[in-house]
Amino acid sequence: MVPEAEVQDVLAELQRLRARVPLLSGALAASTDGLVLAHDTPGVEAEGVAALTAAALGVAIRMADATGRGGFRELLVRGETGYIATYAAGSSAVLTLLAEDRINVGRLHLEGRRAGTRIGELVDTALERAAQPAPPPHAPEQRPAQPGPLPHRT
Repeated sequence: MVPEAEVQDVLAELQRLRARVPLLSGALAASTDGLVLAHDTPGVEAEGVAALTAAALGVAIRMADATGRGGFRELLVRGETGYIATYAAGSSAVLTLLAEDRINVGRLHLEGRRAGTRIGELVDTALERAAQPAPPPHAPEQRPAQPGPLPHRT
């Protein structure tokens, strides 16, 4: 799992994103298997959105693969009253944005891709650090034996 310090950095990135793009109504970072990492989604159940994102991500990955379009980058859904956009965020996370219908979709993509890259770097770095084995406990430091007094002739 991602350490708390990185979760706070991810949350700060989500909040900065929402401040930069006023027509965003929510932002959520989740693992690719649907677990919430951080969210700023007032009035929306983050756990449900993360689970649905994972399901949609699975279909999107299979569709991109089946059509020879390469690895997953993003998914955009347009509903009657707004957009749901999901962006790759490194190797093990995704960023899902909820936006009002009046949003400039080009700006949504620009900001979503940038934020996805930053969040991916935070999460991947944290996971790499967590996967590294802990250093072995240090043996007590052994000091070289102190030489005794030098013999001298009498």
